[in-house]
Amino acid sequence: MSPDPDEELVRRVGAGDPAAVRTLVARKLPRILSLAVRMLGDAAEAEDVAQETFVRIWRHASSWRRGNARFDTWIHRVTLNLCYDRLRRRREWVTNDLPDVVDPAPLPDSREETHRVERALQAIAPRQREAIILVYYQEMSNIEAAATLEISVDALESLLSRGRRALQAILARDSVHD
Repeated sequence: MSPDPDEELVRRVGAGDPAAVRTLVARKLPRILSLAVRMLGDAAEAEDVAQETFVRIWRHASSWRRGNARFDTWIHRVTLNLCYDRLRRRREWVTNDLPDVVDPAPLPDSREETHRVERALQAIAPRQREAIILVYYQEMSNIEAAATLEISVDALESLLSRGRRALQAILARDSVHD
């Protein structure tokens, strides 16, 4: 296994070095926040997940040891697990409140297309969504994404293939209805 580029920084975080904590947050927050936003579709919830991810890093940094997975893989797994917890709670939460009405005004072209893709991502199977987000948005290699999802590379590639087909079908269907 190649050296983990975060190993020394995590060791310093575990030793209580405030500068190391700031550096780690600056280095990892954008990717963790991006992952959570794409998984949850809600920026406020994503910020809560990112915060909880960093709390867990701070708590466990002193006991983290380089092993089967790189630190980056571990924090992505923590973030995904926290997102799953939130998504499960959403399904369990019942309300009598009606959702807010969505503004029917069209978004500017690039934002509208981004919004269509984000909506389509939320509509595909969760494991397919995870695979696509990790590889295409988080820019992980297939090997890193497979390790994060705790599956084989072949299984990841299957998820990616099915996910791309599902996205394509949803986007094609939506463009017919526009």
